[in-house]
Amino acid sequence: MITTSVKASKEYVIHTGSGLLASSGKIIREACPKATKLLIVSETNVAKRYLADVKTSAEEAGFEVHDYIFKAGEQSKSINTIAGMWSVMAKAGFTRTDVVAGLGGGVTTDMAGFAAATFLRGIDVVQIPTSLLAMVDAAVGGKTGIDLPEGKNQVGAFWQPSAVIEDTDCLLTLPDEVFSEGMAEVIKYAFIMDVPLYDLLNKNAGNGIGIKNDVALMERIAGMCVADKADVIMSDEFDNGRRQTLNFGHTVGHVIERNSNFSKPHGVCVASGMGIIADAAVAAGTLPGEEAEKMKSLIRAYGLPVDDEITSDEAVDGAMNDKKKRGDTLSVIVVNKIGTSKIVKMSPDEFHEFLRGALK
Repeated sequence: MITTSVKASKEYVIHTGSGLLASSGKIIREACPKATKLLIVSETNVAKRYLADVKTSAEEAGFEVHDYIFKAGEQSKSINTIAGMWSVMAKAGFTRTDVVAGLGGGVTTDMAGFAAATFLRGIDVVQIPTSLLAMVDAAVGGKTGIDLPEGKNQVGAFWQPSAVIEDTDCLLTLPDEVFSEGMAEVIKYAFIMDVPLYDLLNKNAGNGIGIKNDVALMERIAGMCVADKADVIMSDEFDNGRRQTLNFGHTVGHVIERNSNFSKPHGVCVASGMGIIADAAVAAGTLPGEEAEKMKSLIRAYGLPVDDEITSDEAVDGAMNDKKKRGDTLSVIVVNKIGTSKIVKMSPDEFHEFLRGALK
């Protein structure tokens, strides 16, 4: 097992390794010693597989356990679903010393965190991610939220968890396309800040998404990503500087995702966004063509796209409604060399011109 400490507005430990669901109750009890009630938030697909194990472990640790199960999918990421969680907690008499656990992928951990951040003005949350994307990104760092028709994660709060429990055995049961989606966020860390991770992924690229069956390798990869994100969070918890580099590929990717009415998975859209930004950087003369080809080759090796039919007009219009916009300025994350990234401030016109190097 790998343990990673985060020292932000709240100090907590991220536990990454095999077989951790069985001891999840004990870990939650250690992180939240005063809690008596626990709400497990999950979705229909994950609950069928893992809810019973977590519930049993929590009851053995002395919790009065309640659950809230919503229909799987990004379409559930709304205020109505959050209201359902609030209602369960209110009826059960939850107090400020009780706790919410998010059991599932990024949609689940985002919503569980937001429900915890807002109920009684804030109670503890423990994240138990079951997808690769959630393990390396969504469950770590305290970003919570829901979608609006106008955009993804438009409403939310920064609310750090009290603990994160990452059982890498869950990766063995992920459908290939869901695992592949998570690899987009893994690859992102390699491009923006982690050359050893890039080398490891490149070394194993021939196996593609088959790497999910290598338990030791996936524990190592997840641990490296978690360490990267923890380092970023501790230097910029509230996304005012360095943390914005974690949005590489997301500015365009979120627009692609929203324009598909969320039918295209988040990681797939981020992969497309990374490829598009890489091509635009080549056209702008800031990224060598051979570096861009290395990047796109790695993305493709793990079953992901590097382009999309989106136009530059659509990308700019959508980005101007994104939460990452500051006034009339966009913070565009660019990679000029694998392993390093920078934040480039662009006006809408400048971003449009930049994207025209890769899009119509």
